[in-house]
Amino acid sequence: MDEATGYIEYMGQASVKIETPEGKVIYIDPYAGDDYADAADLILVTHGHFDHNALDLIENRSDDCVIITQNEATESGGYHQFDLGFAKVIPVQAGFNRMHDVRSCVGYIIELSDGTSVYVTGDTSTTEDMRDGTLASMGIDYAFWCSDGVYNMDTQEASDAARMVGARVNIPYHNSTANRPPMFDETLAESFDAPGALVLNPGDKIYLD
Repeated sequence: MDEATGYIEYMGQASVKIETPEGKVIYIDPYAGDDYADAADLILVTHGHFDHNALDLIENRSDDCVIITQNEATESGGYHQFDLGFAKVIPVQAGFNRMHDVRSCVGYIIELSDGTSVYVTGDTSTTEDMRDGTLASMGIDYAFWCSDGVYNMDTQEASDAARMVGARVNIPYHNSTANRPPMFDETLAESFDAPGALVLNPGDKIYLD
């Protein structure tokens, strides 16, 4: 742990953990991995499928822990932003395929208090706001790209979408349909071809810079 900078940990499948520079803990799409001991300050869920929504894994939660799912993110239509001080949560489009309806799925951009931004696509194919430059205009630092080619984009489509968005660091994730660890296909990950591509294996961390 580096309290001065914070970190992002890839836990497997679509599960990501962020520790902010203040030491706040954010879990995204809990399911894979076993690093859930730290008290959650924020939990984000992109949609209701079981491999994104295992909230029972997070038993340790701060007294003011906030849970945001696709339901809160899209309540009454539109996309609702949430400013928690240590992080601003910006829901964005996800879905656009036969398994994931845009009306019941979101991705998230998390803007940390030090200016670092992290984008998790959730389960999706290419979205309108990838194509039209909306996401590119946001200057994203780290982006996680789903790429299993069965329930969402394959690596080629994910690579093309990553070029549209132009994040500084692009990370393939959710690229396995297996329900047992490691729930990650390193061969597919290595075929992800985008500027700033970085392969993280489950358990790997990036310290924020």
